[in-house]
Amino acid sequence: EVQLVESGGGLVQAGGSLRLSCAASGFTFDGYGLGWFRQAPGKEREGVSCISSVGGRTFYINSVTGRFTISRDNAKNTVYLQMNSLKPEDTAVYYCVAEYKYRYWGQGTQVTVSS
Repeated sequence: EVQLVESGGGLVQAGGSLRLSCAASGFTFDGYGLGWFRQAPGKEREGVSCISSVGGRTFYINSVTGRFTISRDNAKNTVYLQMNSLKPEDTAVYYCVAEYKYRYWGQGTQVTVSS
């Protein structure tokens, strides 16, 4: 059974930091691209960042470039999202995804940034 379990969300003041983790099981982790999506209240879900299975190439949307860092630890089957200089507009439920021929989703973790 495929499982993606996020952790690390919470409430933080603007300018603060959080580190999200996503522990994966049930599939060949190092063969999958990994990423993070988020969905704010009343808005569509959007892709935030991703990291490739080979070479560790990374991608970020403009609004988080320079503030967020995605990384993966294939030995621990875990993907991370380090979020610095958080802004109220970063408030959302953050979802971990793993994709090869199919996209798997985690259950999400709430991130709330107060002004």
